[in-house]
Amino acid sequence: MEMRKADGQLTVSLEGRLDTTAAPLLEASLRDELDGVACLVLDMAKLEYLSSAGLRVILAAQKRMSRQGRLVLKQVPEVILEILDVTGFIDILTMET
Repeated sequence: MEMRKADGQLTVSLEGRLDTTAAPLLEASLRDELDGVACLVLDMAKLEYLSSAGLRVILAAQKRMSRQGRLVLKQVPEVILEILDVTGFIDILTMET
C-alpha cells in the first residue's frame, strides 16, 4: 500500500490482497490520514483479491467520505469488479477508469 496526499486528495495505491491481514492496516492508515481530505482515491490497478474484510473497510471509507467529500475507485481489475457487482457495492461506489 502506498499513500500520496496533495491538495485535499489522498490517493492510496493497493497491491496484492486486501484481506483479513491487510484490511486492518488500511483501516488504521485511513483513520489517521482522512482528516481534511476532500477526495479519497483507491487505485486498485494492482489489487488481486478483495475479501469481505476489505469490503468492510471500503464501505466504512465510503460512509466517512460521503460526509466530507467523495471516494473514487480507479483502475478496478475485472476480478474485483465481479466481487463488487455480486455484493452490490458497484451500485454505491464511484468508479473511474
